[in-house]
Amino acid sequence: MRKQLVEALRQRGISDDAVLAAIGAVPRHFFLDKAFEEHAYEDKPFPIGNKQTISQPFTVAYQSALLEIRPGDRVLEIGTGSGYQAAILAALGAQVFTVERQEMLFHKTQDLLARLKFKTIRCFFRDGMLGLPEHAPFNKIVVTAGAINVPESLLEQLAPMGILVIPVGKEEQQMMRIWRTERNTFKTESLDIFRFVPFLGGVERK
Repeated sequence: MRKQLVEALRQRGISDDAVLAAIGAVPRHFFLDKAFEEHAYEDKPFPIGNKQTISQPFTVAYQSALLEIRPGDRVLEIGTGSGYQAAILAALGAQVFTVERQEMLFHKTQDLLARLKFKTIRCFFRDGMLGLPEHAPFNKIVVTAGAINVPESLLEQLAPMGILVIPVGKEEQQMMRIWRTERNTFKTESLDIFRFVPFLGGVERK
């Protein structure tokens, strides 16, 4: 089923062989509630509780490819959710720092990633709007929720020549890829339209 999913993503335009290999290697069914396990390798999003979803594999692959991950990259992920995107980034060789604002989801996913022995993923219960300044700079930053605008804090935490991938918009979001240049200026590329859950500030405790 994973091979079928990889082929479906290739047909939809995902051409990055490393990303496709990671999608083929990571068992997505572990990241879904039991009720949806048999559908784990369909290219669909599913609810994971707390009004959140696990993104469809195409979206995960799309954002991962835009990041151009190299082994050893320090990657900040805003919105841990199910942990699937973080697992794909780890499978690509990244050191992943992932932030979740919902306490219940944070504990659930942190425990899952530990059980699955993803040793290069560190989970944080924080306000994602603030990033992780104490661990900055990051080679790559990815936001997995729809932002109204690009938080200045995330731009500040991006290393020179780093890449930030973030969906921006209200009802629908345009995927944006932002590079920090050697001169500390920013170059922006506007890409396809998606629908994400809203990017919210603050934290939500149990």
